[in-house]
Amino acid sequence: MKTGILLINLGTPDSPSTSDVRKYLTQFLNDSRVIDINPVARFILVNGIIVPFRSSKSAKLYKHIWTKEGSPLLINSNKMKNLLQQELGNNFVVELGMRYQNPSLESALNKLKEAQVDKIIIIPLYPQYASSSTGSSVAEAVRLLQKWEVTPSFDVISKFYDNPDFIAACVDKASKYFLPSLDGEGLGERYDYFIFSYHGLPDRHIMKGSEHYGGNTCQLGNCCDKITKNNQYCYRANCFETTRQLVKRLNIPEGKYETTFQSRLNDKWIKPYSDKVVKAKAKEGKKKLLIFSPAFVADCLETIYEIGVEYDEIFKEHGGEKVTLVESLNDSPLWIEALKKMVLKAKG
Repeated sequence: MKTGILLINLGTPDSPSTSDVRKYLTQFLNDSRVIDINPVARFILVNGIIVPFRSSKSAKLYKHIWTKEGSPLLINSNKMKNLLQQELGNNFVVELGMRYQNPSLESALNKLKEAQVDKIIIIPLYPQYASSSTGSSVAEAVRLLQKWEVTPSFDVISKFYDNPDFIAACVDKASKYFLPSLDGEGLGERYDYFIFSYHGLPDRHIMKGSEHYGGNTCQLGNCCDKITKNNQYCYRANCFETTRQLVKRLNIPEGKYETTFQSRLNDKWIKPYSDKVVKAKAKEGKKKLLIFSPAFVADCLETIYEIGVEYDEIFKEHGGEKVTLVESLNDSPLWIEALKKMVLKAKG
């Protein structure tokens, strides 16, 4: 019998055309876990305001990053799938599904069904847990599995923000941007400030997650300074812990780095905001920033364009010289090995 592996990533438009971007945004933003407000208000907000006004603007950005082979996120996610299949061998069947658009989760699960797998390991490719990404992806996969006449056993790897192999793969990816230190231990610095930029979430998502553990224990403050039973599934706490792990491994001194959040829709999202910090550091006289994006395992619009282009422009506009992006893990050998180890552990 074979074990099925379902890799889930967020999704991408089928093309950078306005019509395809509109389809993607419509499916994405109508998800009740993404915009968690009254259904009628969400329908009006998304379909009457956000999608009509944002589609053409987003299409222009997608055109900037699109390659001859297609969407970078899809290309890199497919590479992960294929390499993981090679590493695991014939007793496993690895498939990729996108939460929104194509390849759909349903098509990926149907392939696993056709392969007659006796167990499925679901891996949402989001290191830090969030209801709007991990929760939504798992909920949709389970909904689809419930349609099967025979539902196989399945396990979910819902977070891996502090997984030692994931951290090691991130360190390895970043190492080329550092110089060996003079004492031969650890890594020396080429940059005068380091930013760990994670995708943003509304404050209310963090607060709602806190309520899961019996009362609101979150203050959106130093409660995220360490991982506890009450914040183990808190996206904000997960992000800060990933930063702590990377800072320790990279020997970055206190006072020379910051954890920030990008891609907000309004001023009620997790702070500090990445673009504001980039601007502030330029005004302080910083000249070279190195920005990590540990919430993304595959490069996409948020890394290639938002950080690599927009933040670089903001930094230079206010006196800085250069923003450098540490690429996402993509098809890194250590990352594929990390995925393999997660699968084998889950299989038991």
